[in-house]
Amino acid sequence: MTSSYKKLGDYIKEVNVKNTDLSVTNLIGVSIEKKFIKSVANIIGTDMSNYKLITKNQLACKLMSVGRDEKLPVDLYLENEASLISSAYYVFEPKDKNELLPEYLKMWLFRSETDRYVGYVSGGDVRGGISWDTFCEIPIKIPTPEQQQQLVNEYHTLQKRIDLNNQLIATLEQTAQTIYKQWFVEGIDLENLPEGWEIKKLQDFCDIKGGKRLPKGEELNDNKNGNPYIKVADMTKKKFVVLNNSFQYVADDIQKSISRYIVQNGDIIISIVGTIGLVNIIDSSLDEANLTENCYRLTNFKTVHSDYIYYYLISPLGKQEIELRTVGGVQGKLPMYNVQSLPIVLPNEDLLEKFEKSLNPINKSQAVLTKENQKLEELKELLLGKMAKVEGKLETIEN
Repeated sequence: MTSSYKKLGDYIKEVNVKNTDLSVTNLIGVSIEKKFIKSVANIIGTDMSNYKLITKNQLACKLMSVGRDEKLPVDLYLENEASLISSAYYVFEPKDKNELLPEYLKMWLFRSETDRYVGYVSGGDVRGGISWDTFCEIPIKIPTPEQQQQLVNEYHTLQKRIDLNNQLIATLEQTAQTIYKQWFVEGIDLENLPEGWEIKKLQDFCDIKGGKRLPKGEELNDNKNGNPYIKVADMTKKKFVVLNNSFQYVADDIQKSISRYIVQNGDIIISIVGTIGLVNIIDSSLDEANLTENCYRLTNFKTVHSDYIYYYLISPLGKQEIELRTVGGVQGKLPMYNVQSLPIVLPNEDLLEKFEKSLNPINKSQAVLTKENQKLEELKELLLGKMAKVEGKLETIEN
């Protein structure tokens, strides 16, 4: 550790306040995407007095699997009302919030370099975990409070724009889903279809192909060398799956051996193992990326556009059909034949053409906003990287 770096543990303190009076009931956790999420754990009959409290400007992280996940799940709590968090998490805060700003601390722990560091030091643990003492050994650079605040302000500016774009994307997506529902779901009796409508199998509209696991002994890399490799963990609740900084890559020599298992812009992918039934459309940024064996891809669409198939698959009827076709117990799977035989309602040609035309401007607007968010995320990464280079005067990142 160079002289310009300090030990994180010298500037933070653990907070271990229990919910002894049972006054707090909201239970949260931290996702692998470094965001607080409402917990879905079954707490019926659980003694909630053993859970920890987290309050505004405190952080929480889980250290038990950072090596396996190659990410540190951590976030800064900003709500005015306290929440509960499992004792599996560490709750902590700066010893002096005037010396180390909580927002700056969050940004430091969000850095990809921090993820790599905790992954490296977890090497001796079978589960990929690290101890609190090891966490406190993380090197951190602490510039003046003024410089910290400038970095925080820049980060907020970028994040606010991303959040606004995401709201616009969500509004556009809701419009598209409403159109699909009104035209193809409401008032439609599957036992007595309108004239010119029929039911066919999914395999009648596209080719359905599998992904490919890496060859034995080979690993993904984080150096952006070669082709991106799409895992189920990379899939999102949004319509498009888009290349971002969390993706891992297949080296060129490995890619040659699995080059037949690539996706193309506009393909649909669906998860078939583990979290089954996630559905995304491939964004142009992932054209010719490699696909995990835990997904199928739908490609070479005919008769219908991929948009129509996508909205069917995420509709209540589509989700129900996928659930019915999932086999196995704890570790379920969606077999190829069961996907190929999914029943798809085929409306008349005029209505399909009208639907495609209606979605064109929506897709174009979403694409523009998505591209802008990609650039903004890149600027955020540059900003987080700049934190380690702060010595004297701080220059503003152009955006």
